[in-house]
Formats: sequence, structure tokens, C-alpha cells
Amino acid sequence: MSTEIEGTFQLADASLYTKTWTPEGPIKAKVIHVHGFSDHVNWYDDVYRILASSGIQVFGFDQRGWGRSVKQSSDKGNTGSTPRVIADIAAFIESKLPSDVPVFVLGHSMGGGEVITLAADPQYAKLVSQVRGWMLEAPFIGFAPEEVPSWFKVMAGRLACKVLPRFQLKHELDVMNLTRRPEIAKGYKEDPLCHDTGTLEGLASLLDRTAALQSGSVKLGKEVKSLWLGHGDHDKACSYDAAMEFAKRQEIEDKVVKTYVGGYHALHVDLCAEEYAKDITNWILERSSGERPIEAKL
Repeated sequence: MSTEIEGTFQLADASLYTKTWTPEGPIKAKVIHVHGFSDHVNWYDDVYRILASSGIQVFGFDQRGWGRSVKQSSDKGNTGSTPRVIADIAAFIESKLPSDVPVFVLGHSMGGGEVITLAADPQYAKLVSQVRGWMLEAPFIGFAPEEVPSWFKVMAGRLACKVLPRFQLKHELDVMNLTRRPEIAKGYKEDPLCHDTGTLEGLASLLDRTAALQSGSVKLGKEVKSLWLGHGDHDKACSYDAAMEFAKRQEIEDKVVKTYVGGYHALHVDLCAEEYAKDITNWILERSSGERPIEAKL
């Protein structure tokens, strides 16, 4: 069982929706969650209730431009550039530090690419060193073959971005590529908060981050203590192969890579959701066992 609390996280120029899953008993570890494109934190309820039942407190927020952080239509997908996106995530992590128990950061899809970008950025080295482990669920390190955009579309978008950075553009995700559970795919399709909308600036920044990750130029440094990566080998949204290559390049002693055979993109709502929840719970607790639990305070 867990207690779930909604709230807000105040930035200088934005107010972001938050959700916290708190165990009823002692807290053994904390997880900070970063969601993906056209996504929001309430799609992770089932998995994070499982984590909370094992003593893991989870903090999530709807990123700028997404979910319940959108206050008006012009906010949809208006994430800003990469420095803005990463600064938002860093500020949210910093708000949970220092901590009496180990803190972990978990990013899914676009959020996975974002947390890698943050963890590899020297300007955030002090912050990164305070995080016990970094976790990636199907990180966006490259497009799956079914989703690769045309060269012309990318170039045209980049040119238009210079003139109209906040122009909104739909990039509709095929919900049937997210999960093998038809009722969940239907839920995504009908969810008005999954709006499939990005600005030209936001989409260009996303492509730039992904290209850098796939190129091999982004390396995680010594501040990253532990890395976990889980990916379905039937992911039709983000490249499984690109994620595996990225993991191989990282010189981290404590590194675990898990392939979910037959798994689709959103492991947390796929047929393997319980297995995924068990895997990340065990990985977190194994790296928190030497720490003294704290009592939950609501």
C-alpha cells in the first residue's frame, strides 16, 4: 500500500504538476521519475505502487509542455531548448537532496535520453555524484526503424525552427507500438493529456540530444556510480540496438542491462510490467541495503 499525493513544483517561470507515491512503512530508497514524449506521470501508477509497497518512495512530475503542467493550448509541447529541459530536471532532483536514504533517477523513453544528457554534463557533476544510481527504461537513443523521420522532414523542420521556434507540430505516436495490451493502447489514444504535440524548438532539441547519444560522443563519467537499462527487443518506438550499443560504451563497473524478450516500448504498462517492477525494485533495494530506513512523513 502507498499514499499518493498530488502537488506542484515551482520554477521561476513555470508551475509543474507533481505526484508522490509514499510507502506506509519506513522509506528505504527514493526514486525520481522522468517521463517520455506525449506522456505524464499518472501512467506509471501501477508500477510505482509496487515500488512503494517495498519501501521505495517515488517522486514524479509532468515536464514543462506535458500532462497536467499544461495550463493552456500554447503550452503543449513548449519544452524550451535542451538547456531549459535539463535545468528543469536538475532542479527537481536538487529539491529532493540531501537525502537520508539513497536517491535514484529513472527516465523512460525521451526522459531516459534526458537523464543521460544530464548525468553526462560536467556542469551537473556535483548533483550527479549525489545520486546512487541511474535507471533507463527503453531510453530514446535512436529511432526504431518504423519511426525514422525523412531527411527532408528533419531539414524543413530545422529551417522553420529558426523563424518560428514555438510553432506547434503534431507527431502522432502509434499507440499500438507502445504496449501489447490493447486496452492500455486504447487508453493512451483516448487520453487528452497525451497530446502528441511538440514545438519546432522542442522537437529539434530532442533530435539533437538523440543524435549526440547515438553518435557515441556522450559518455557517462565517474560520478555515475551505477547504471540499469531495460529495453524490450520488440520496441517499435525507440531503437533497442542503439540502447544496447550505448550501454556497451559506458565504462561503469556496476552496470546491469536487461532485455525483455518480446517487450514493447512502455514496459511499465506492457505484458511484462510486473517483471519490470520486480526487477527495478530488487536493483534499487540491493543498492540501498546498507542504509538506515527513515520513517515516512506526509
